[in-house]
Amino acid sequence: MAAEGIELELKYRVTDAAAAARLAAARAIGPFRAAGRARIVHVEDRYLDTADGALGRAGWAVRLRQGPATTIVSVKSTTVAADALHRREELEGPAGPSLDPHAWSPSPARSLVLEHAGNAPLVEIVTIRQQRRVRTLADASAEVELSLDDVAVVVDGPVVERFIELEAELRRGPASALDVLAAVFAGDPDLVPERASKLERALVTAAAARSDRRTKALASAASRLSSIPPGAPVAPAPTTGAAWAPLESPVVEIPAPPRLIVGKTPGVTPDDVLAEAGRKVLRFHYARMLAKEAGTRTGEQSEDLHGMRVATRRMRAAWRVFGDGFRPRRTKRLRDRLRVVAGRLGAVRDLDVLLEAAATHQAGLPPVEAAAFERLVATWRDEREAARIVLLRELDSPAYIRLVEDYRAFVVAEGEAALAPASSVSPHRVRDTAGSRIWLAYEQVRAYESVLRWADIETVHQLRIAAKWLRYTLEFFREALGPEVDLLIPRVVALQDHLGWLHDADVTIALTRQFLVANAGTLSREETHAIGSYLAGREHELARLRRTIGASWRGVSGISFRRLLGRAVSGL
Repeated sequence: MAAEGIELELKYRVTDAAAAARLAAARAIGPFRAAGRARIVHVEDRYLDTADGALGRAGWAVRLRQGPATTIVSVKSTTVAADALHRREELEGPAGPSLDPHAWSPSPARSLVLEHAGNAPLVEIVTIRQQRRVRTLADASAEVELSLDDVAVVVDGPVVERFIELEAELRRGPASALDVLAAVFAGDPDLVPERASKLERALVTAAAARSDRRTKALASAASRLSSIPPGAPVAPAPTTGAAWAPLESPVVEIPAPPRLIVGKTPGVTPDDVLAEAGRKVLRFHYARMLAKEAGTRTGEQSEDLHGMRVATRRMRAAWRVFGDGFRPRRTKRLRDRLRVVAGRLGAVRDLDVLLEAAATHQAGLPPVEAAAFERLVATWRDEREAARIVLLRELDSPAYIRLVEDYRAFVVAEGEAALAPASSVSPHRVRDTAGSRIWLAYEQVRAYESVLRWADIETVHQLRIAAKWLRYTLEFFREALGPEVDLLIPRVVALQDHLGWLHDADVTIALTRQFLVANAGTLSREETHAIGSYLAGREHELARLRRTIGASWRGVSGISFRRLLGRAVSGL
């Protein structure tokens, strides 16, 4: 007989829908007779793991099955079957819709998940919906639940594959009862022994579907490029990124999109109409975004993700500087979706910065203190991996694919969504409008002069944002301005960098303090000391950065900067 906690079942692919109907209606299969009528059950299975696949590596698959009234968590071993017979350990318990196992009712299944996942958040890796036709078969010594499952694999909303699977699970009696059924099924030409689990099959299908969808969308985008403006030819990207495939499923390569060649400058001139100058800037940074996408997907170099994030930031800034040259309703979807992508990139990059600083600190500690400090670093690392999974899902989503296609069409189509000047004498060229935009950006920075000495952290953070917009505005118009701009931008960068370090220190302090409070009951004395010392060090660094802000501030607020800025703008 099957031991408690062990699932024994036969699994077959059903190659013909008529065969499925025949098996569902059969009153007897071999020596087994149907006990009662078949019932139809609709279920949705969400498979979960940590961002780094900790449960899969440990040999477990975690499934939340939502039925009409209850949600059950099942934890099954992921051993590969040699034939149709699957023997797996299985634990079950009550759960809810939440992905946080701490919110589930206590059960052996929940305990096993927490044992391997720890405090790392769970993420959904694939969804399977099923209509199951279930009936009980019995003979004198055994009882078997026969289920014909109409399976739908769902990826980002649409169903990407359907298949029918037959399962015969031993409910009562000796394991030899399944041998009898296996002998009967072996003579049925419409049944093929299935060695893989539904999860393994769904993961492969999902990865392939995302790859195919992306390829088709990019081909459609390429077909719309009947002409490319000078300086922005199309060239194939040389690298690819891999879709995430936990539980040892095959990795499917996702082709990177054709990309616009990254030029050295946007090419803005004083005589450009404002909207077309903005289109040049958007095209320049859009090309840079695409150039960094493949590396962002693979994750081999953190600088690729950083570069992609910077490109999205510049594009969002360009909409702020040039946006009034375009019809807002025609461009709203591009701007809104770009904000989402930038947010996903920023969530990962911010944790990269946090981890880089923590790793530098840890490398300088004695071995015992470094080991104690690891608890904090491991938590941030888990959060970073969870954020990366969310980012990869975004890059694989239909919405992102549409964004890539629509942005490409927009940045190469001169006049698209541009507003016509109110009259022939309305300011509408770069030489007419850049000066007021640059001075406005500078005024927003200088306005902090009266409060900077007493400013709280939030106010300093707002100054950092204002400095960033000033820098971007100068960079966007750089080619149209006088040569003095090359002396201005480094001063703004120095202020922005100083404020950025201050901001990073403040965020680190908040997150470290939050970790110490949340884990106060579980940290050892050594861990508390090591992490507390790091917190104190960052607080000292924050105080130092606040004291020394004056030098970089004077570089931007002084009269020499304003004189240089005036001469640079006069070049228009």
